[in-house]
Amino acid sequence: MDILEKALEKSDENEPGKTRLEQALEKSEGEQIDDKLEQALDINDTFAEIKGIEVDLSQEVDESVHISTNSDDITSDSEKTGAGVKSATDNTKKLEAKINWQKLADAGFLTKEQPNNALVDEYRTIKRPLLYNAFGEGAEGIVRSNLILVTSSVPGEGKTYNAINLALSIANERDKKVLLIDADVAKPSIAKRLGIQESPGLIEYLENDELDFTNISFKTDLPGLQIIPAGKQHAFSTELLSSNKMAQFVDELSQRYPDRIVIFDSPPLLAATQAEVLSSLVGQVVFVIGAETTMQNAVNDALKKIQGADIVLALLNKARQGLNINYYGYSYGQYGQD
Repeated sequence: MDILEKALEKSDENEPGKTRLEQALEKSEGEQIDDKLEQALDINDTFAEIKGIEVDLSQEVDESVHISTNSDDITSDSEKTGAGVKSATDNTKKLEAKINWQKLADAGFLTKEQPNNALVDEYRTIKRPLLYNAFGEGAEGIVRSNLILVTSSVPGEGKTYNAINLALSIANERDKKVLLIDADVAKPSIAKRLGIQESPGLIEYLENDELDFTNISFKTDLPGLQIIPAGKQHAFSTELLSSNKMAQFVDELSQRYPDRIVIFDSPPLLAATQAEVLSSLVGQVVFVIGAETTMQNAVNDALKKIQGADIVLALLNKARQGLNINYYGYSYGQYGQD
């Protein structure tokens, strides 16, 4: 009985425990006190300092529950958790790709060494208004001004050619980075043009919540240039491109990387529906027109599909020297079709 009375006195600060001790004291008159009450007394001493915690001393102690006050144990658990996170991080593979520069040179593209000064100057002229609209005073009032869509009316006008050359030219800026995304999901060609192996890309990212940016983005051997391939063909690619996940993706690209130009190569406007969807997600559109090949009515019909875009810049492609145009006249040599 002395043990119960002693426990009752020590439990004054632990009201729930005190109540249960009083009940136990009433029930224990004339009965033998066992070792469990000794254990209960010790536990009550520990928990009396923690207010708001009920300690039921009328019940037997559950010896399967271990309360660790050993700081080494806590550190050990923390280290184990940290090791797991580190291991998962270390196992994340960074995708890298080497561009086939010789293949680009043979097809008339800009190359790493930039030997074609006339072509270099062409794209210096073309990219200046785009960069001004993205980062200069022209960016004011333009939503996602650093996101640029390159498209055309019909196939064969040179949109992919210009998307790649723009990306290469801007990547050579000292303080600019470029992400080139193949959004021509109906007929992807950027990976093939650059000599990069086909792999999961934009479509897989949009349909699979377990994939993130690092799973589809390739760092190239040109500093400042990254590539995202189109991925597999999909029957509902238009719906994927107009999904909330795509809208969140472009928002993140625009806001999280404000110093980066993102170039989307899209399908032709009159050949597929995806281009019209994509045009609503970017701040600028480069509209490529094949010189002396594209019919005026096709150009007019295509422009109606992107009339909601903030900025539309026309680019006359494959123009011959001597034509009275604003851009330098230059033949793009061995450039073929998209």
